[in-house]
Amino acid sequence: MREIVLDTETTGLDPLRGDRLVEIGCVEMFNRMPTGQTFHVYINPERDMPAEAFAVHGLSAEFLSTKPLFHEVVDEFLEFIGDSPLVIHNASFDISFINAELDRIKRVTVPRERLVDTLLLARRKHPGVSNRLDDLCSRYAIDNSRRTKHGALLDAELLAEVYVDLVGARQSQLLLASEAEDIRVNAAGDAPRRQRQVPLAPRISDAEREAHRAFIATLGDKAIWSEFLPAPAAVNPAG
Repeated sequence: MREIVLDTETTGLDPLRGDRLVEIGCVEMFNRMPTGQTFHVYINPERDMPAEAFAVHGLSAEFLSTKPLFHEVVDEFLEFIGDSPLVIHNASFDISFINAELDRIKRVTVPRERLVDTLLLARRKHPGVSNRLDDLCSRYAIDNSRRTKHGALLDAELLAEVYVDLVGARQSQLLLASEAEDIRVNAAGDAPRRQRQVPLAPRISDAEREAHRAFIATLGDKAIWSEFLPAPAAVNPAG
């Protein structure tokens, strides 16, 4: 199953009051494992950057003024997310900004049925405690030392790791890795060898077997090879 972990940065808290999207970061996951495919873009909000928002993500109006407008990147963004579920922390916030931008250029908005809100998942699993992204990283021993400021792609990457733990997929991944290790023939990771349904017939003649037995006899009674000799065939007295 393909899922997209998504995060955004904005100029403020309310798109209905003129706040705009300034950054989108996405991480592709398949069967709850990151594939390495990402989408990341900065967006010119065509407005100033409030000091409060700048303190959160460090993106200045001057820096963003040279970046593309939303309508210039929307096709690439929509192509990347496709129709996959969107995994978002506090999904109602991010999707309200994305849908406001889509609505502004008369494009179809993202339905809420596609959203997987990790904040709600965290509150159900860890009730009564703080479930911010930093808290969850600490709880699941995920290194977030690079997160000195908020960044959409970095936060999406961290959230992808958190999500795996939230839904209990980490144990499944370890189990699959263990099973894969068990079937390896050696440390190089060779593919397991197929077994024949019918074993091949022996290619050693009786004469060769007797010659080998005679040679082992010359090595003395304590030769270790004696332990591997097959028992001699029984002689039929009536024969």
